[in-house]
Amino acid sequence: MDVRLHGMWASPYVIRVIWALKLKGVEYEYIEEDLSNKSAAILEFNPVHKKVPVLVHNGKPIVESAVILQYIEDTWPDRTPLLPEDPYERAMARFWIDFGQKKSLTFFAFFLTSEEDKHKTATQVLETLKIIEDEALGDKKFFGGNTINVVDLFYGWLAYSFGCMEQISGVQVLQPETLPRLHRWTLDFKQEPAIKENLPDGTALLEHFQGVTKRLKSSNRFKA
Repeated sequence: MDVRLHGMWASPYVIRVIWALKLKGVEYEYIEEDLSNKSAAILEFNPVHKKVPVLVHNGKPIVESAVILQYIEDTWPDRTPLLPEDPYERAMARFWIDFGQKKSLTFFAFFLTSEEDKHKTATQVLETLKIIEDEALGDKKFFGGNTINVVDLFYGWLAYSFGCMEQISGVQVLQPETLPRLHRWTLDFKQEPAIKENLPDGTALLEHFQGVTKRLKSSNRFKA
């Protein structure tokens, strides 16, 4: 089967798709895209949003990471299932994915917070993470129980890039003292081979986020 993934190395949306393909053992070709100079392929395969990730399977493009992950699960269901078999548990997995998507602006505000607002936004983020820890993770090792599932992939960015946000804002939130079970999950998650072997370089990621923060804060489109 012809499988190609158009992505950008620092995008958490792309990285979660890479993890899913690796966990499933699906062979694919990865194509790095320059989002400041979008390729003809991106414009052709994703004419609506013109962004990554784009998964191309047998010539047919699938876009948006949530849709792509569902497609991967539906196409290769017998390879390391990423959704529970039980309908209720599947519904709960989709609920927590939706919750994380709806809370994305909370994390975005923390990432780009002004000095005077950083403690306020940190409190909002802590409240959101506490809900995730108490209600979604609970006492389980992973959101999927003893094995990683699609909810882990959606929240996986917390394990490797949230620390960059904390460094940029100067406020520590996701710590053993404040969120012990969620912090433990970040460590366990990063030790899984398919995850560990496909994490972006931390130093390069911090530099990337610092550059993004500087550009956005100096843009008229964003007022901190």
